[in-house]
Amino acid sequence: MKAKTNFHIITGGPGVGKTTLIGELRERGYCCVPEVARHIIKEQMEINGDALPWLNTRKYSDIMLLRSIHDFIKYSGTDKLHFFDRGIPDTYGYEVLMNFTMSKKLKDAVTQYRYNSKVFILPPWLEIYETDSERKQGFEEALRTFDVMCKVYSDLGYTIIQVPKASVEERADFIVSKIKEEAMVL
Repeated sequence: MKAKTNFHIITGGPGVGKTTLIGELRERGYCCVPEVARHIIKEQMEINGDALPWLNTRKYSDIMLLRSIHDFIKYSGTDKLHFFDRGIPDTYGYEVLMNFTMSKKLKDAVTQYRYNSKVFILPPWLEIYETDSERKQGFEEALRTFDVMCKVYSDLGYTIIQVPKASVEERADFIVSKIKEEAMVL
């Protein structure tokens, strides 16, 4: 499949403001695709399931991949700009963090389903970091996740654009301006 250049990923470790930023972009009228991981966790907790990052990490990762592929395919018929709160390569990063051997299905997915080559990553930010019922990782894990995501996306041929630590409005302005710059070059 040809890369969907209108699909922009916003990624980073836990607790760095991705979901808040996606909410700001949605408020501005952009199409935004929520993170599948949080939905899976909420769903599994409601049904007393075990596909949770602290119980059955393999099952959790497998569901995360399937749902991420589903979202990619669901929106593939449009050329409208979409922001994704994480993408399929984030599942790869998660599996690196868990020391899993990458499955053929995951290898195929990161090759077949390609997003815009520029990926926006939010750095760890201690001042805004907090845990909750779905985010149980400590700040050290947020730091490690950031490093792994940078490496994974780079290894997959994506260009990393680090979003500055700033207000949510300034972060959204930064991302939109980078996309407009790219469009002017094309």
